[in-house]
Amino acid sequence: MDSACQSLRPAPVIEALNNYFTQYNACGERVKYAWGQKVDAQVSATRAAVLKMLKLREKDYFVSFTLNTTYGINLILNQLKVGGCRCEGYDCEVKGCDDNNKTGSLRCARDDNGLLIKKVMTSDIEHNSAFLASLAFSERHKISREIMTRADDGSIDISKYDFDGALVVVNVVSNFDGRKLSNVDELIKAVHRGGGIVVLDAAQGMTFGRELLVGTNADAICFSAHKMYGPSLGVMVVRRDMLSKLETNFIGGGMVDDVTGADSYVLSADSAGHAYTRFEPGLQAWGEIIALGAAIEWLETAEKSSQVDELSRQLYDFLANSPKIQLLNAEPTPILSFYHEKLGADLLAGALSNHGIMARDGYFCCHYYLGQVKDYPKLLRLSLGLHNNQADIDKVIEVMRRAVK
Repeated sequence: MDSACQSLRPAPVIEALNNYFTQYNACGERVKYAWGQKVDAQVSATRAAVLKMLKLREKDYFVSFTLNTTYGINLILNQLKVGGCRCEGYDCEVKGCDDNNKTGSLRCARDDNGLLIKKVMTSDIEHNSAFLASLAFSERHKISREIMTRADDGSIDISKYDFDGALVVVNVVSNFDGRKLSNVDELIKAVHRGGGIVVLDAAQGMTFGRELLVGTNADAICFSAHKMYGPSLGVMVVRRDMLSKLETNFIGGGMVDDVTGADSYVLSADSAGHAYTRFEPGLQAWGEIIALGAAIEWLETAEKSSQVDELSRQLYDFLANSPKIQLLNAEPTPILSFYHEKLGADLLAGALSNHGIMARDGYFCCHYYLGQVKDYPKLLRLSLGLHNNQADIDKVIEVMRRAVK
């Protein structure tokens, strides 16, 4: 019951990873012998499978692999081209710039391609991966940061905010109650009208909420394979036109076609078809990338027979109608968080564990919203996966009933 952290891996995924290590354990993109050629073909197939899953065109997007969602978000935010304040007189484009101090509390930050980042925006229900990365970006570039409020259904009231020149970093699905950013398309359009950039945290969205990402126009989507039945791996889906807005500062082997001098080199990303190398310094996790391809193939069949929605509803109904249990969810989702008015979440988690039920307690890396905004006590989270069945739900309900008595 902890799939929001990482999902279990089905046999085809384990088999694909094992086959790589035992049958063709070679480096990708570096060798011409048969094993390496097979690795290259399989890795390319996985990149194509990710784009196909999201119904995105290769001419518009590329796929890069990294450690996890957090790492991907930080890779993008740390490499966005951001210049210094251009206030030379009285025409600063950012309100609040002190005319007597040309580098006042707010700075206008323009890159060489005309990108004007006036502020960074995130939402109140973000995982620390987006919440802290946006905070660090704001502090590093001395631009304002705005925290948007998400409604109970997960949407953002776009009419309340000014997205002019905004860098927006938000999740598609919450990791503590599963609420979805149902108006993500409208948000992206509003940000793009203002000349801004949208980076989506899709760690939970790729499993339960992928319909919101299909055909998206977001500038970047970051997610984790290990939350969608694949191995431990991060995935970045990035618009090709983002390359001109990035300044590569995290660099190494596999990213350059040539080193032309002591201080000059040619980036592989500048060559046709190799844009993904911009975020892939050094040797990659070839086996894990190949196994992600197997996970995507497995999901196509497994999701068709999924019971998750019905099982989630049963758990939601039980928790919503249990005395002294305060459920955060406004509606049934595969991610359910709650607290008991008298029993600590750690005690409940321990009681469940004693009966072989694995659940997460705490604030789930959403400290700002859960601990500060809402001032909730520590919570217990039950997050379902495609492996769960009716017997699992019956057992959770039985043990919970006994525990709260």
